[in-house]
Amino acid sequence: MTTRRTQFPATSSRAALTAALGMVLLDVIGCSSGKAAPAAAPAVVVEVADVVQQDTPIYNEWVAVLDGYVNAQIQPHVSGYVIRQNYKEGSIVKQGDVLFEIDPRPFEAALEQAGAQLAQAEAQLGKAALDVERDTPLAKERAIAQSQLDTEIQARLAAQAVVRAAKANVAQAELNIEWTRVTSLVSGIAGIAQVQIGNLVGPTSVLTSVSQSDPIRAYFTVSEQVFMDFHRRFPTEASVEEERKRIPLQLILGDGTVYDRTGTIYFADREVNLATGTIRIAGVFPNPRNLLRPGGYGRVRASVKTASGALLVPQEAVMELQGSQQVAVVTGDGTVSIRPVTVGDKVGQLWIVTDGLKRGERVVVEGLQKVRDGAPVKVAAASSQAGG
Repeated sequence: MTTRRTQFPATSSRAALTAALGMVLLDVIGCSSGKAAPAAAPAVVVEVADVVQQDTPIYNEWVAVLDGYVNAQIQPHVSGYVIRQNYKEGSIVKQGDVLFEIDPRPFEAALEQAGAQLAQAEAQLGKAALDVERDTPLAKERAIAQSQLDTEIQARLAAQAVVRAAKANVAQAELNIEWTRVTSLVSGIAGIAQVQIGNLVGPTSVLTSVSQSDPIRAYFTVSEQVFMDFHRRFPTEASVEEERKRIPLQLILGDGTVYDRTGTIYFADREVNLATGTIRIAGVFPNPRNLLRPGGYGRVRASVKTASGALLVPQEAVMELQGSQQVAVVTGDGTVSIRPVTVGDKVGQLWIVTDGLKRGERVVVEGLQKVRDGAPVKVAAASSQAGG
């Protein structure tokens, strides 16, 4: 019996083998990868602000201490016992108001004595004048010696001097009586009485103090550099003084509120403090309601220079990293560029950027922590403006 073998075409075998191998390879690749390639990350939604360029006043703040425009210590001119206090402590008094009264009786007695001495002196003057009047024609007729008339004339001059001295004593005694009524020299707020009724006081005694508080002074110190930079911008002292009057001062009170009236610079002290390198400045503020009191604390805010063409960005747009500042700039193709910048002064809620940005560029202000350099972003519809 003869065995017959079936023959298959060679080309068909190769094709089937190739297809089988291809399917096996696909299975192997699929098993090794485990999953498909990831899709691109979605764009982060951010809010941006435009970089604004404009002339910007630079504000500084300094700690201030309030003091009366005039602080008058009330002291008596005469010695005596205090018999009356005529004012309420802490009240408003006017110039000339009687604050204390001193016992006037000793001075009234002295006035009586001075008046009696004046009357005696005037009587002596009258007698001397009569002597001269009587003896003048007799001396011309040589009825009496000329020397006698000369003596009488000198006696009249001496009597006139005594009268003038007696009148001065009367005036002094009257003045002493007036001084027993101790008055305020200025209008302002009267302080606590330093003496009580019945105390013996004298010219060295301080009875109380009165502070003129409308207007009121605010003292603050600025650095020597700020002082010199300000003065260098003006050619003469007159122009410096004129500019001082034009600079409005704001006063921030102890509770954080801004006083509703602006002040002006009154003067700068004559010298720089050697220990601190600062110079003392006095500002003056209207105080019609006496809200501000001497001894109070606050902060004075003023703009002493203007940055021309300053580039402004919101403070939240600036990241601080290891002592340097960066911003995230949204480029024209919708991606982020992390860029180092140099910042200057703060102006309210804004930074002045001195290097690293251009006018009109957009910086990220919301979503800053989620962006990466080169990553795509989507700008939110509501965007803030740096200058708004």
